[in-house]
Amino acid sequence: MKLQQGKKKITMKTVGLRLVGFILVFSIISMVIVMFIYNGQFPRYDRHDTTVTVGLRYEDLEAQYPRDLVSFESGNNRLQGYVYGLNQEQGLVVVAHGIGGGADSYLPQIAYFVDQGWRVFAYDATGSFDSEGKTTKGFPQALIDLDAALTYINTQEEFANLPILLFGHSWGGYAVANLLHYDYEIVGVATVSGANSPMEMIIEQGRSMMGGFINIQYPYLWLYQRILFGETASLNAVDAINKSNVPVLIIHGTEDEFVAYEGSSIISNMIRMTNPNVRTLLLSEPGRNGHNNLFRSDAGMDYIDEINIEYRKLYDFYEQNIPYEIKQDFYSQVDRSSAQDINRELMDEIHAFFMESIGE
Repeated sequence: MKLQQGKKKITMKTVGLRLVGFILVFSIISMVIVMFIYNGQFPRYDRHDTTVTVGLRYEDLEAQYPRDLVSFESGNNRLQGYVYGLNQEQGLVVVAHGIGGGADSYLPQIAYFVDQGWRVFAYDATGSFDSEGKTTKGFPQALIDLDAALTYINTQEEFANLPILLFGHSWGGYAVANLLHYDYEIVGVATVSGANSPMEMIIEQGRSMMGGFINIQYPYLWLYQRILFGETASLNAVDAINKSNVPVLIIHGTEDEFVAYEGSSIISNMIRMTNPNVRTLLLSEPGRNGHNNLFRSDAGMDYIDEINIEYRKLYDFYEQNIPYEIKQDFYSQVDRSSAQDINRELMDEIHAFFMESIGE
């Protein structure tokens, strides 16, 4: 009898050890998978080849929109900044760009703000365009870089008397809303297509890649982000907005294909908002209710459609392998201003909100 009880104890101990061993091995494998996938989602983004894209180039605008180049540190990296509207005193609009681009990806918006009398401070985030950084690191890096930009701005005499407003899209939309966690004098925030928190965004994107398996990986994703970014990884836009009475304009498209309108978006959390100065602008017009297309005018969208039709003909003619020189020739004939014609109605809404925020 005693011998049988001893065997049972040994068996239970063996099962326990095997279970612990399984959990340990599973956790190690999961962390490796998480690190590999996570890091792969945040590579470095160098400047696009402007000879084969329809984006505006600064050389197209330089004569009308001169800018000063500045730089500042964010962690171990030096970031490239740009100041426009050099003598304008109405206020300073700080532009935070989306992932995959840089400050120049928002030249149409920057030019619009300058035309309305604003001085503009834009910058390339870590791992983007002309800034240092081997990678873009992760979603919280956008907030860390914006914090660094505001720290720099507050040390510069030229900006001392200017009310500061924040404008951000996507990655930048998350950052400008979450910046309200910090103690800066901000008078207004316009967040476009922004995610509420890094974890919500990562899980949403992970689910599209891995299905329900991403839920099992949640603890490891949380831990890895926490290792990379510390407390910053746990911040969310709702808490930031609610702890402040700063006016916030939240803009989102109903068919956003990157930050789901009814998922990780800031706007999906409106029921939790207690800041009385929050407004929303929901974009539902077909063709201009996605993640990026909401900034283009109807004329701009029509022109892009025309370009795509002509490009498709070229694509088919060369059997899906268009020579680089032919691509360059094609894009050299594109009217970039028409292709990037801005959604004036949307930008006018943001401008009016900013003017009201500064008391005008």
